[in-house]
Amino acid sequence: MSAVAATGTAAPASQRRLLAYRDDGPLARALGRFLGSSVPVPAAVLTVLAAAAVPVVLARGGDRVSDAALGGAVAWLVLVGGVASGRTHAGRFVWLVAPLLRLLEYGSLLSFAVLAAPRAVPMCFALVAVLAFHHYDTVYRLRHQGVAPPAWLSVAGGGWDGRLVLGYVLLVTGSLVTGYLVTAIVLAILYVAESTASWLRFTRVPRPAGFDHEEDEDE
Repeated sequence: MSAVAATGTAAPASQRRLLAYRDDGPLARALGRFLGSSVPVPAAVLTVLAAAAVPVVLARGGDRVSDAALGGAVAWLVLVGGVASGRTHAGRFVWLVAPLLRLLEYGSLLSFAVLAAPRAVPMCFALVAVLAFHHYDTVYRLRHQGVAPPAWLSVAGGGWDGRLVLGYVLLVTGSLVTGYLVTAIVLAILYVAESTASWLRFTRVPRPAGFDHEEDEDE
């Protein structure tokens, strides 16, 4: 069964939560939808396989890594990581998927900045701070509101996959500094505005704020 199918009403709440934590964009979701069912490998294993490419290429090439080699590594990461989104998120090690995707996204964006220019690094930290806010908000919205951010937000934000592709394109075109700054500003406005509206709607309805214990939710 694919993870996309598992997002329906019959899917366990823990699996829906894990899918939301992934923060997949349109590209990763499309890969999972069309290829996920044809790859009988657990999501955690696929994510670990996807994670190997960029670190290996950077370790071998250092600051002289070619655009082609880095582009191939990013393509592998997006392809295999995207296919993983279509697998059922269950099993002993599935908790690794979302943290590993965050590590890959933040680490890759920072690596692009280091390869581009020293002045790109502060812009990268600004962008990562915005992304961390969004991912932190997702966790606490699920715990207290019981709902994930709307699907359109992942489309508008590009998802981890779209942001990695954008970062690579900015790097090879020599526009990473400006691109990271603009992206950070646009995403900050998008994520903060949508989050604020969501929490205001939630607080208008009198109810006790709950805390979901993940280990108890499927009992």
